[in-house]
Amino acid sequence: MGTAGGPANMALQFNEKMKEYYQRNTSLALLPLNGDLQLEGAITGYEVTPAAPTANDQAALNRLTITIQVKFTNNKDEEKNFDQSFSFFKDFPQSQTLSQVESRLVPQILDQVVQDIFNKSAGDW
Repeated sequence: MGTAGGPANMALQFNEKMKEYYQRNTSLALLPLNGDLQLEGAITGYEVTPAAPTANDQAALNRLTITIQVKFTNNKDEEKNFDQSFSFFKDFPQSQTLSQVESRLVPQILDQVVQDIFNKSAGDW
């Protein structure tokens, strides 16, 4: 998985979370090639935007959004294949910098994205 900004280890962190989640929630075995289910992806978005503007148009909160493009191939049932973006966000106070909250928010966002990808790809396994 590639990355579009964010912490240097974010792609590795995401890969590990995906592996752990699938191993914990299915009886599937992890293979380097030719598996029944194949996931490919890239982190395509990492952005901070203002959220929840105040009365004088200043943001009281900032929002960190991470987007991951995922291509899923089900070699047993082609109708379940998909290629789509998954994203999730967390808000943080404007008084804090991204570097102050990144190590706490990134894992929380990635956990939710992993769960969403799992539900779409292997929820019925």
